[in-house]
Amino acid sequence: MLIFCVVIYMLATVALGLYASLRVKDSKDFMVAGRSLPLYMSFACVFATWFGAETVLSVSAKFAHKGLGFVSGDPFGASFCLVLVAIFFTRTFYRLGLLTIGDYYHQRYGKLVEIITSLGIACSYFGWTSAQLSALGLVINVLFPDISLNQAILIGSVIVTFYTLFGGMWSIALTDVVQTAAIVIGLIVVAMLLGQQAGGFDKVVSAAQAEGKLTLFPHLTASAWMVFIGEFLTMSLGSIPQQDVFQRVTSARDEKTAFLGTLGGGLFYFAFSFVPMFIAYAATVIDPTYQAHFQAEDAREVQKILPALVLHDTPIWCQVLFFGAVLSAILSTASGTLLAPASLLTENVLQPVLKHFSDRALLWTIRGVLIVVSILATIIACNSESTMYEMVESGYKISLVVAFTPLVFGIYWKRATTQAALLSIVCSVVVWLFAETFYDEESAQFWKCIPPQLYGLAAGIAGMLAGGLLPQWLAHTEADPEVLAARKGTAGH
Repeated sequence: MLIFCVVIYMLATVALGLYASLRVKDSKDFMVAGRSLPLYMSFACVFATWFGAETVLSVSAKFAHKGLGFVSGDPFGASFCLVLVAIFFTRTFYRLGLLTIGDYYHQRYGKLVEIITSLGIACSYFGWTSAQLSALGLVINVLFPDISLNQAILIGSVIVTFYTLFGGMWSIALTDVVQTAAIVIGLIVVAMLLGQQAGGFDKVVSAAQAEGKLTLFPHLTASAWMVFIGEFLTMSLGSIPQQDVFQRVTSARDEKTAFLGTLGGGLFYFAFSFVPMFIAYAATVIDPTYQAHFQAEDAREVQKILPALVLHDTPIWCQVLFFGAVLSAILSTASGTLLAPASLLTENVLQPVLKHFSDRALLWTIRGVLIVVSILATIIACNSESTMYEMVESGYKISLVVAFTPLVFGIYWKRATTQAALLSIVCSVVVWLFAETFYDEESAQFWKCIPPQLYGLAAGIAGMLAGGLLPQWLAHTEADPEVLAARKGTAGH
């Protein structure tokens, strides 16, 4: 019964994604859904994309193992990012009328900065995408034990790629509405059932409090504090210069919808992320033997707590709801993380170099690049032993050091020039990579336990200030209005 329901759900998702392809007439429809999404779709896209596999399986398990103090990046940093975007970036993003965030760097700093930042942002997605494909493979592997994990990852990758390939942002928008409903209903019902099996909501919360799981700041050492701060800043700031965030803002039908959808999706994401945390900890209360997963040599084993408990200790209707919710969370995020780098690489790396793309050629090039991104992410997912949480955080380090400073200063500082942006990027990347050589999370020396990406961020800010205040040896490059207008969706802005 469970297998039948899962197969039907997957087929229905693919069918809905293919139906969405009927709305795709050009690259603007494919990348930003024609800038026509109403509030409920905008909200669903923000929530469903961010509420991914790492939230349900990895973050929740890490909370059950170590507590709130060890999940500062997600949900705290991730949801804070969406609030920051809604308040400080929505207006700028929406009014530019551009297709990608790479177009912003082109408009503000010229072609070279556009290509460098777009490559960095696109690379940052491989960790996030790989995490979703790993999770999808894990679920398929749990449901079909005869299929190896790597085979399951490959199957999941084909499914997600197939329905995203044709409908693009319209596929994501339509499926996200259904998947949001499945996530919310499924996880709430599962939480209620497992909470009762654990002795009630109060007992689970009391047990978590007694073990110190609910203490947000439990750290006493400087190194632990730096890990806490590093994860929070990496997720909250490194997530801002991301194509998926930009797409969800610019896909809305108007500026107010973009603001409310982003803010509402971010706040709801923060509140609802505690539901899978409750479920994961309730699992350890119901059956303490599940804590053995925490001691496994393979860090990914901890992510099997919830699927294993639900599959073996709950009725079939609960299994259907849970796996429906998990698959919804994975599919909604995976599709978005495939489309975002494909859009960036095509629009902001290939197009400036090759030039003379017709809109039809651009649309099919995006689809081709999307397949390449899927293949690379699948290879990473099959070979990585990191948890989903670690995969996601590793990606955001890149966008933090490469793209965050030029974006913020470009919007809020008039002296942010091409020279300043390039110096910022060079300083940030060089210092970040150098700091990786001596980083030691457990070191007693404070300077060694500071996360390398924070050194890179500080160097990037210093480089931006120096590059903007010093004489301009490198001429500032502004975009040719005709070049931007030639990119579909930018004419008239």
